[in-house]
Amino acid sequence: MKRTILLLVLGLAALAPTLSAETAEQRKAVAKRVFDEIFNQGKFDVANEIYAKDFVNHGVTQDVGLKEDQEAARGWRAAFPDLHTKVDKMLVDGEFVTVLWSGGGTNTGEGNGLPATGKKLAGRGITIWRISGGKIREEWSEFDQLRILQQLGLMPLPQ
Repeated sequence: MKRTILLLVLGLAALAPTLSAETAEQRKAVAKRVFDEIFNQGKFDVANEIYAKDFVNHGVTQDVGLKEDQEAARGWRAAFPDLHTKVDKMLVDGEFVTVLWSGGGTNTGEGNGLPATGKKLAGRGITIWRISGGKIREEWSEFDQLRILQQLGLMPLPQ
């Protein structure tokens, strides 16, 4: 009897990854919420639903946690109150979701060290997230920060 229960438990444990595996579409839906709800609608509380508590954003010069990551998101919305982002392309490879995104807005507020310039911004970037268990666990993002400063008139354009 004990052996039968043990085999049953082991069998169910072996099936657990299959039973809880997320589909590519489920991972895409989590990623899309960042753009639709957080950036476009300013629903920052959504971060608690879709980011893991131990989330790490692997920045160019340092890694940051969820608190710092969301402070930056709030900073973009403060600097660009009419900020609108959209997903241009999305690819899924296992737990990794890669998003080519674009966005823009008018810099009428202050945030992320940017003064209000009244100028419009348009740009795009790429983000790779590792999504597992319905949560974003890691991030790698790139976007042209120099171009942002140039569009806002804060850095000279090349000659």
